[in-house]
This record gives sequence, C-alpha cells and structure tokens, in this order.
Amino acid sequence: MGISVSYSVNSLFYNSQSSASAEGSGVIISDDGYILTNNHVVNSTSSSSFYELGKATKITVKLYNDDTEYEAKIVGTDEQTDLAVIKIEKDGLTAAELGDSDTVQVGEFCMAIGNPLGLGTTVTDGIVSAVNREVTDEDNNSYTAIQTNAAINSGNSGGALVNSKGQVIGINTLKVSGDGVEGVGFAIPINSTKDIYQQLIEYNKVKRPYLGIGGINVDEDLARVNNLTVGIYVKTLDTFSAAEKAGIKVGDVITKVDGKDVKTVDELNEIKNEKKIGDKITLTIWRDGKTQDIEVTLGEEP
Repeated sequence: MGISVSYSVNSLFYNSQSSASAEGSGVIISDDGYILTNNHVVNSTSSSSFYELGKATKITVKLYNDDTEYEAKIVGTDEQTDLAVIKIEKDGLTAAELGDSDTVQVGEFCMAIGNPLGLGTTVTDGIVSAVNREVTDEDNNSYTAIQTNAAINSGNSGGALVNSKGQVIGINTLKVSGDGVEGVGFAIPINSTKDIYQQLIEYNKVKRPYLGIGGINVDEDLARVNNLTVGIYVKTLDTFSAAEKAGIKVGDVITKVDGKDVKTVDELNEIKNEKKIGDKITLTIWRDGKTQDIEVTLGEEP
C-alpha cells in the first residue's frame, strides 16, 4: 500500500512555516485498519541549519486496487526500533500473513513490496543476502536486520519483505546508497516487530525497563589516568529514577550486572533490555576504592 505524508516545515532562517510531503509504504496487520510502517515515514525529525521538519500533519493511505484516499491517524511510534502503527477507519481488510523470520536463510528468494518514488504498488525480487546483520540508521539507532538485494528505493520504507509463500518476513527500512553501491537493502525481521506493534496498539508507546543513569565507558587507559576502575562511570542520574532510589550515586563505576562483567553502556543496556519493568537486577559498583552490590528494581522508561 502507499502512504502519503504531509509535514510542517519550520524555516530557521526566515522564521516562517511551510509544508512538505513524503511517500512511504505499510503492511496491514488487522482487518479493522491497523497498519505497520516505519517511524521515519510518519515522524520525521530531519533538520538542517536552514529548516526543521515537524511531525506529520496529515497521513493518507491508498490500498491496493482502491483509489480511495483514507486518512490515517498515528496510533504510536517508536524511534528506537524505527516502527510505527497507524490506523484507517475501514473494516473487512485482509491482514498480511506473517512468516517466521527466525527461520529465514541466506539465499532464500524474497520480494520487496511497496510504494517506491510514489509510483504505487510495486514488486521487486531478490534473495536474502544476509541475516542478523547489525546496522545503524541515520538517527544512530542500531538493530539487527535482514539484508537483501531486492531493489529498495525511497518510498519503500515500511513495506513488506515477503518470502516465496507470500508471508511477510520483514519490514523494509533502509538501503545503502552512493557511488558503486548496488543491491544493499535492509528489513527489520518481522518477529522482532510483533511485541512492538502490539504495545503501540495497546499503550500508544513501547514500555521499556528503566535505570535512569547516563554513563561513560571507562577503559583501562581512562581508568589509569583518572584513578578509577574499568566499567561504566555514572555521569548523570535522573531524579526519582530506579537507580537513584536504589542508592546509585554520580561517580560510581558499574562493573557488573547480575554477576556479569560489563565495560560499556551498550553491554549494560543489552542486559537491562532483556528484563521486564519491575524486575530486580544487581549492580556491582566501585565507589571510593571499594566494591559493593546494589539491588535495583527496574522502573518504566518515561
């Protein structure tokens, strides 16, 4: 399906407002009008020294073999996973059949379906080039993706990557472009979207466990120069956060989580994100030359 989006544009130089438009794609996930797409399709944060794009002011959807323009509302967005759910007021739709992205294999046939360049429903074919590919988007969000050589162009974002059975195995999200680059596109595995879109529909957001600290990675060189130990230096502490309530202080160095050594904020977040809100974790911290364990009850990310 095709998604057309209108944005407000704030001119930072002339202090004025205008409008802009963009195209995207989506996947029907329920018969009553819920549609899964990319966050960056409906919630642009693009800016430069001259302009800034705001959130979408109007979203319209065109279905396959239907020239009607259905106005859609944003149900929920999640910048971290680049996913969003929108809804149109129409019943009796045919929801896409979702496949099992955990079983996808390199070399498997696939098709990218979407609205490239605003042309309308378009299908391109290729193979699965790689699985479990770690990629980072323009907003510095990292996720594990399916790589494909099926042509993905501007407007394909949010559309379906489909296997030979017609099952959706991924949500097309970005491509690598530039001189000498061809056939390198990425899709978010459909299995990793299910919990996200269910939460977006139920809560209008994704609920995540929350510590409430801002940290700096301390390697051996930094530790030696600053008379610290290797780990994660607590630089900031959110007021009333789970970490503050548990007794964590600015200047502490987190060295272990649940007995596992951690040296970076990413390693800490990886363990934390496997937990649920209300779970308890044990942080081993270094403070004033001594180590101690502090139990923290994870809160909900605000």
